[in-house]
Amino acid sequence: MNSPVNQESVTLIIRHRARPGRAAEYEAILRELTHAASEFPGHLGVDVMHQGDDFTSVLRFASANELQVWLDSAKRRELIERATPLLTDGDQQELHSDHEFWFTPGQSDQRQPPRWKQAAVSYLVILPLVMLVPQLWQPLFSRVPPLGGFVPANMLITITIVLLVVYVFMPRVTRLFSAWLNAR
Repeated sequence: MNSPVNQESVTLIIRHRARPGRAAEYEAILRELTHAASEFPGHLGVDVMHQGDDFTSVLRFASANELQVWLDSAKRRELIERATPLLTDGDQQELHSDHEFWFTPGQSDQRQPPRWKQAAVSYLVILPLVMLVPQLWQPLFSRVPPLGGFVPANMLITITIVLLVVYVFMPRVTRLFSAWLNAR
């Protein structure tokens, strides 16, 4: 990764695929990585999504320079060296500034859409999900009361909404509204 100079907050998406049968070992190192990153200046949070042997980490830092300090750190280097034998494809990284990776222009001559348009599209996607997803989970919460508790229910509802936004709706909606998003 090149040395970024951008001072806006940044999001780094890291994808790893564990070798078959090695996911638990990798996951232990991943926990160490996320904890170590949290101790670095500018760390804003990390979300990890895990499906089978595939892991996607979404790491946020206050600035690209602070992210680069973490990426260049001896601690990260040591943990990545331990993790590398457990991975099939190595480190696959995507860097996005200011949390706007859904709205990254497809062509180099295009600019980022205005933030108010990004907010409007995000609202249109998230609002129906916030109203619908809890209702869809309700029958399960009724049948399995422990899942209907405050924390488990909110965890299930939130992860459902996040996954639907990230993988299903936002890519399609940004394509659908691309002419409007890019109109000046």
